[in-house]
Amino acid sequence: MSMLFEPVKIRNLVLRNRFVRSATGDGCADRAAHITDRHLKMFAELADGGVGLIIMGITYVHPSGRISWTQSSIADDDCLPGLKRLTSTVHERGAKIAVQLFHGGRESAKFLNGIGKIAKGPSVVEDDPYFSGAYSALTEEDIRELVAAFGDAAARAKEAGFDAVQLHGAHAYLLSQFLSPFSNQRTNGWGGSLEKRLRFHREVYQDIRRKVGPDFPVLIKLGVQDGFPGGLELAEGIKAARLLADWGYDALEISQGLRGRNFEGAEFKAKIDTLEKEAYFADWAREIKKQVAVPVMAVGGFRTFSLAEGVVQKGQADFISLCRPLIRQPNLVKRWEQGSRDRATCISCNECLAALRRGEQTHCVYSERKMA
Repeated sequence: MSMLFEPVKIRNLVLRNRFVRSATGDGCADRAAHITDRHLKMFAELADGGVGLIIMGITYVHPSGRISWTQSSIADDDCLPGLKRLTSTVHERGAKIAVQLFHGGRESAKFLNGIGKIAKGPSVVEDDPYFSGAYSALTEEDIRELVAAFGDAAARAKEAGFDAVQLHGAHAYLLSQFLSPFSNQRTNGWGGSLEKRLRFHREVYQDIRRKVGPDFPVLIKLGVQDGFPGGLELAEGIKAARLLADWGYDALEISQGLRGRNFEGAEFKAKIDTLEKEAYFADWAREIKKQVAVPVMAVGGFRTFSLAEGVVQKGQADFISLCRPLIRQPNLVKRWEQGSRDRATCISCNECLAALRRGEQTHCVYSERKMA
């Protein structure tokens, strides 16, 4: 059997294989941001489909970080009953589940502006060609409140039965805004040098660890390079990964930071139709794997089993994270475990992303069109 299907650990958490369902916005929440039956069905299919670790995506820790009406919350205790139903559903099927702790930062502007509120980010960037929306700079009091909100959310996650938490530190959201010298132009203790731009990451981790104890796994999805010139560069992103591992984060999923223009400047690259286009962040993961002692997750365009297997066999990463292929084929991992080596049928059209932005539940639009 392939080593991808051997049990493996993150801290004290034992997973049945090395496949991760990368955190994915699902669009399933109700207007109160609570878990619905649509969640239970989607996550049951993923657990039945063989994934080792499912990461529930973009679950906001504070109302100021919300980005849509269909996004889930872990910002208050009212969320707990639904979250407990979700974790039980996954555990009954043999999988483990983490929740991604999220704050949109300035990316919350479109949603918050629509309800008469102003988003906040590390600093206001004038004439930003990559972002538009009304937002202001976080105050010291705001930052302290958000640090505590992440810690409180992690404590709720543990109470709700999640097996781990993952901070969203990529894809242009709050933590990646703090890390990037382009979006963080603060000159006080929260900006400037790399360590100061990582201070938010460090203090959030410390607050979480105080509230969940020493054994609960704390992961991070880290954007190590921005999608345009003049932002965070890979050399500094690698240093950031090494610092976060040294400070105690239990696993790093390696992705992109701020988004540039169109799909090519973002994490969801389109038209992944040849082997050469797959695994487009794997080189970053390989370089970081050389320098950290914690598990590394490679994400970004994996479609072919042999390529995924080779990345792990060569020691370039410890886990393979999949997003869009599992939207179309939630049973893909089980198919591979049962001996199929067929390439994932996802065509990377990004219509699932467009549906989510329309307020719909995440689903494979292409499959529906083929069946119509």
